[in-house]
Amino acid sequence: MKAQRKALVKLFTLQPRLEDLVRKLERGDRTAQRKVYEMLAPKLLGVCRRYVKRLEEAEEVLSNTFVKIFTRIEDYNQSGPFEAWARKIAVNESLNFIRYQKNLFVEVDDEFRIEPSAKSVDTEHEVDALMEMIDQLPLGYRTVFNLYAIEGYQHNEISDMLGITESTSRTQLRKARLYLQEQLESRNYLP
Repeated sequence: MKAQRKALVKLFTLQPRLEDLVRKLERGDRTAQRKVYEMLAPKLLGVCRRYVKRLEEAEEVLSNTFVKIFTRIEDYNQSGPFEAWARKIAVNESLNFIRYQKNLFVEVDDEFRIEPSAKSVDTEHEVDALMEMIDQLPLGYRTVFNLYAIEGYQHNEISDMLGITESTSRTQLRKARLYLQEQLESRNYLP
C-alpha cells in the first residue's frame, strides 16, 4: 500500500507547476516552452476554434498565439493567472485573424436561416450540436456572441476591440441569440 502511495506521489510531483514554468519561460527555457504548450494548447485551441471556423485556420491562430506568448512573456505582470493572460492573447489573435480576412461584419438579412441538418443529434452530443450551431452563425454574430457570452466582455469593450458601435455589438448579440434559440427549439432542445 505504501509503495502505491509513493508511486502516486511521484506521478503528481513529476508535473511541473505552471508558475514554475513561467519563471523558466522568462529565461527562454525551450523545455518549459514545450511543457507550457502541452498544458495549454488543447484549451487555447478551443478558444481559437470558437472564433475561427476552420480547424486548420484555428491551428494557425494557435501557433501565432504561442509565438506571442513566448516572445512577450515579459509583458505578463503576474497580476492574474497566467492561463487567463494566455487566453486573452488567443482571443486577440483570433480577432486579428478575422480582421485580416477582411470580412468581419458582412451585412446579414434578418431572414438569415440555416436549415438544421437531417442527421439526428443524440443527447450525449448536445455540446457538439451547440458548437455546430454557433459555427453556423455569420462571422459577426459568432464573434460578438463568443466575446460576450463565453469570454465575458461587455459591449463597450467589444466595441473597442472590434471597432464597432455598442449598438452594433448589442444587435449582433441579439440576432445570434435569436438564431440559436430557433435552432435549439427546432431540434427539440428547448420546450
